[in-house]
Amino acid sequence: MAKEGTEVTEETEHMIEKNGAKESDSVASAGDTKEMRAVVLTGFGGLNKLRVSKKPMPEPQEGEVKIRVKSCGLNFLDLMVRQGNIDNPPKTPLVPGFECSGIVEALGDNTKGFEIGDRVMAFVNYNAWAEVVCTPLDFVHKIPDDMTFPEAAAFLMNFVAAYMMLFEVANLREGMSVLVHSAGGGVGQAVAQLCSTVPHVTVFGTASPFKHEAIKDSVTHLFDRNIDYVPEVKKISPDGVDIFLDCLCGENTGKGLSLLKPLGTYILYGSSNVVTGETKSFFSFAKSWWQVEKVNPIKLYEENKVMAGFSLLNLLFKQGGCNQVKTVVQKLLSLYSQKKIRPVVDSLWALEEVKEAMQRIHDRGNIGKLILDVEKSPTPLMANDSTETSEAGEEEEEHEGDNDNKERMPFIQ
Repeated sequence: MAKEGTEVTEETEHMIEKNGAKESDSVASAGDTKEMRAVVLTGFGGLNKLRVSKKPMPEPQEGEVKIRVKSCGLNFLDLMVRQGNIDNPPKTPLVPGFECSGIVEALGDNTKGFEIGDRVMAFVNYNAWAEVVCTPLDFVHKIPDDMTFPEAAAFLMNFVAAYMMLFEVANLREGMSVLVHSAGGGVGQAVAQLCSTVPHVTVFGTASPFKHEAIKDSVTHLFDRNIDYVPEVKKISPDGVDIFLDCLCGENTGKGLSLLKPLGTYILYGSSNVVTGETKSFFSFAKSWWQVEKVNPIKLYEENKVMAGFSLLNLLFKQGGCNQVKTVVQKLLSLYSQKKIRPVVDSLWALEEVKEAMQRIHDRGNIGKLILDVEKSPTPLMANDSTETSEAGEEEEEHEGDNDNKERMPFIQ
């Protein structure tokens, strides 16, 4: 195998050795081209569409910052991207991921405010799950000295979305009540923490029963995600809630609207109910669409209710919302410095363990955010799943007894 000096990490060398002569030949033919490890989605579908491979390292264009990535955030949206369960999905192969943290390695022309060596966190329009990313200056934010790289990778997407929904869309104020689904997830925990910064806010949350003990201190009233929560909420608050945050969609749209108090706000920010199996299900998609209550604007007018939607990535990448987001990030960093909020990191995974990490999200097993740690060595029995691939990029046939490997867990914080 040809040597590549410091540009090849120990993990990459380990991976190349595992992939054998085929990888060696491709590296040798690359010549002086700088390369990096990245998670590649070879096509939309199941977990076998993901692999770790080498790609040309990007260089910053004008107005861009080049970041040596330390940690990447993994969101439920990434699972939907893998399945092709989003509107206008990009063409594959692609490198997934929308947020990361790391160290500034280079700056393009006309970039001010950052220096090489700065610790930063950033939004990325795909391509975040790699050793190096380049992203426009407006999407990059400095990390506080006491914030770790995994915490930084768990910060932007979750807390910015939670803050903007609560305070800029729904106008959260003292004494109000909020219901949030998936209260144990990254956004759910961010919502709970931000609600605690306002006096006398009541938080209702739904979550899997095994999470209740871990999150009971952050949520006022917890309900099993599998039960009909509407009558349970009304037993406690007969008038309903002021803010309903829905990441599920489907039948929950009608339930959310029915629970709103006058002048209450329903916000849809996801549609995870369309995800049932490992691959895209047209039946689940159709069922979720069919269950969505057809909203009559006249009824909203008569009942004094507000219905809204929120997509942080569309706001950033399609609607020019960078300045709004920058302002929110500064407010959030102020709350962080006051120790009023802190990202909840569920677990750290090597790039080669991305399949297991995604399965954990699919199974709703996480409390807080899952993080891909670029420098973490994979658990030996797990690494095969993402690095040993056939020429077509498909997962090799699983041998008898390999299922035991999937029960091995990474470092859990």
